[in-house]
Amino acid sequence: MNIKVMTYNIHHGKGMDKQVDLKRIAKVISSSEADIIGLNEVDKTFSKRSDFIDQVQFLAKELNLFYAYSPSLTRKSKNSTEIQQYGNGLLSRYPIMKDNHHLFNFIPGLIEGRSILEATIELDQQFLNVYVTHLSLNPRLHRKQTEFILENTKEPGVILGDWNMHPNTKKWKRVAGTYRDVWQESGKGAGYTYPSTKPRARIDYIFTTKDIDVEDIGVIETNPIASDHLPVMATLSV
Repeated sequence: MNIKVMTYNIHHGKGMDKQVDLKRIAKVISSSEADIIGLNEVDKTFSKRSDFIDQVQFLAKELNLFYAYSPSLTRKSKNSTEIQQYGNGLLSRYPIMKDNHHLFNFIPGLIEGRSILEATIELDQQFLNVYVTHLSLNPRLHRKQTEFILENTKEPGVILGDWNMHPNTKKWKRVAGTYRDVWQESGKGAGYTYPSTKPRARIDYIFTTKDIDVEDIGVIETNPIASDHLPVMATLSV
């Protein structure tokens, strides 16, 4: 079966016009008709900047999708009983059978706030492993995070996220030696996603295990103002 998967760093809903507007994020996703969407920089009752909204729950309700969440940073406010979190989200047209998250706190004393969301999605009586992550800019941390991913992901699998790396670098080769970079195989053009209004870098990726076939992939330019990143969507044959 063919499915459409998307990776989208939503910048907690804050667009290039400095306005926070989750409904326009929802419109970008809805118009794409994506089936599975990995989200980065998602707030959950985090702060005033996003009106203390549970953003992945809001988007799931708006789009009538299943959802899961992976907090990368958790803190408690002195003025509220709500736990404030920031991290990765997953939306799915198909049931999420189970989900888990792993914090990337690999170096003692250095807690940066990164994580990976792991989920199993049921697709017409078969299962797909989906991972959503947002990797560090720090080279040492990035390497450790990549090693964790390579050692802990399962087939058939799709890894979605903002990897903070450029194609054909050492960071990229570490991943692409094991997983298929979907853009590298089927994309046309540079695949730039950041910054959204004048993109000049490809840092948002869709990787798959080699047992999944790729039909096509493209950058979605429906509303570049909605976030500081553009989403990437691929059609995969599972």
